[in-house]
Amino acid sequence: MASLTIRKLDEALKSQLRLRAARNGRSMEEEIRLILAAAGEETEPPPAALPQPAAAAMTARPQARVLLVISGGIAAYKSLDLIRRLKERGIAVRVVMTQAAQEFVTPLVAGAIAGGHVHTDLFDERTEFDIGHIRLARETDLVVVAPATADLMAKMANGLATDLASTVLLATDRPVLIAPAMNPRMWAHKATQRNLARLVADGTTVVGPNAGEMAERGEAGVGRMAEPLEIAAAVETLLRARGARPLAGKRVLITSGPTHEPIDPVRYIANRSSGKQGHAIARAAVDAGAAVTLVSGPVGLPDPAGANVVHVESARDMLAAVEAALPADVAIFAAAVADWRVEGASAQKLKKTAGGPPALSLAENPDILATIARRKDGRPPLVIGFAAETEQVVAHAKAKLARKRCDWILANDVSAESGVMGGDQNTIHLVSADGVETWPTQTKDEVARMLIERAAAALAAMPGGQP
Repeated sequence: MASLTIRKLDEALKSQLRLRAARNGRSMEEEIRLILAAAGEETEPPPAALPQPAAAAMTARPQARVLLVISGGIAAYKSLDLIRRLKERGIAVRVVMTQAAQEFVTPLVAGAIAGGHVHTDLFDERTEFDIGHIRLARETDLVVVAPATADLMAKMANGLATDLASTVLLATDRPVLIAPAMNPRMWAHKATQRNLARLVADGTTVVGPNAGEMAERGEAGVGRMAEPLEIAAAVETLLRARGARPLAGKRVLITSGPTHEPIDPVRYIANRSSGKQGHAIARAAVDAGAAVTLVSGPVGLPDPAGANVVHVESARDMLAAVEAALPADVAIFAAAVADWRVEGASAQKLKKTAGGPPALSLAENPDILATIARRKDGRPPLVIGFAAETEQVVAHAKAKLARKRCDWILANDVSAESGVMGGDQNTIHLVSADGVETWPTQTKDEVARMLIERAAAALAAMPGGQP
């Protein structure tokens, strides 16, 4: 009944639009764009209408591309808002609609918002002369299915290709994100959950469904499609993970964590580093396509996936591992290396005696950052150090930059009040020969991504540039 009512409303709206377009001497697409613009819904003009500078700007920089598959369900109306949300983020959207989806929204409206032709037919003569469904499957960065009905999920899980949407999904080698939407009992059914498990095992990402009221009267539970903003956020996350790999072909060396300098077999001198920042930098460098060697002191963190991790204990061990990992294009020294070690650590546990604590004679540890930054042969083109300070943060960092002869220092306040040591946030001052740049307080993962982006840009600007 609901589907019949929606179809009648849709036909009435199309009839009114045709009359209005004919009266104004415009095409249906132009009329829809003007209506949406008047309602505050910005739509993209056709390419021919773009001013030349705007057209040049669009072709000058790569744009993330999403193929949106809309399947049949009342939630298909949300997909129109999703298109707008993606376009707000600078993402180009192409649309595929199933036959059932067209019972709820029209290709005309979806195409007007997306700014392009909506693909509906596997045997469309206009697109299939050069195997258009394969191009749709490959000429994108991400495939999004919203809403993903129980029927389409079943086809995906079992490799069926009975229409354009399922054929594209079977032919794609790109990441796939689905936003399920269906009646709660359909969602809870063993068959749907079995299909969902298969899709997740195959690498499909899932957002939602959410709990709430259904379109059917008296129905509530888990089955509502995630909101467009939620889906757009998931799209951005996946595109960022897949995005440009500016350090592809580059070697990045990173140190992380503290060092432990033995006093005896059970005691040591150490710093309070958790290793969170160094490990985050290693993950960001891997995501950027680099071949990463992470030299890590003792930490309670998992090894970053994709990095070659060398575990060490002392400062001398760390220096040896760093030198063995050269050559590198970028060396980032985020480890909190102990400045001193006990000279002649005891081979046996030191005992308490009536005479008081033993006298410990300290020796200076090697300066790993300065050793690498001052190398005459095999010095990495970009050497970056950290300065963990408790007062006069920038002044001490400037002095350290000159003393160590590195290229950049990332200075931060590690006093107890800052919560940086062992915490998840950091406030960075990037100190270089060009001056001081203060970054906003952000998570250590965000700091890592920002640092890697800057490092990649600096390498690209050097003679030889990117590989």
